[in-house]
Amino acid sequence: MNSKQLAQYLEATDSIAKPWLLVQLRLKKLQERRHLISSDTYADELADLHQDLMNLGEWWRGIEDEVF
Repeated sequence: MNSKQLAQYLEATDSIAKPWLLVQLRLKKLQERRHLISSDTYADELADLHQDLMNLGEWWRGIEDEVF
């Protein structure tokens, strides 16, 4: 699945408000342009994605049935 297909899936399933899926979309877009950017830029952007994912924390605790 490429980033365009993933974005269409997110729109079709009304998942645009699910932050972990938006991180997944950003990761897919980064992977697709990996060959266009330097290794340092790739590593920096990957670290940013990782930090954003970690910042999500455990926001889902107690509402698992609603969000998954």
